[in-house]
Amino acid sequence: MIRPVEIAKTMKSISAVHIFSTFKDLKKRRFWGSGLWSDGTFYSSVGGASGEAVKQYIATHKQRG
Repeated sequence: MIRPVEIAKTMKSISAVHIFSTFKDLKKRRFWGSGLWSDGTFYSSVGGASGEAVKQYIATHKQRG
């Protein structure tokens, strides 16, 4: 069984490679640490999280970055 966190890590990795290869100047910038994506992930079923909950998570996550 593949855990959701493994799927998220794979998607982040693949998308970062694609973004950095498409926009080469981004490699020169410093993001939230050492890479494009932060360590955090958020999982919820479609009916489990309200739009407000997602907005609050994103706002809180940006403050920690």
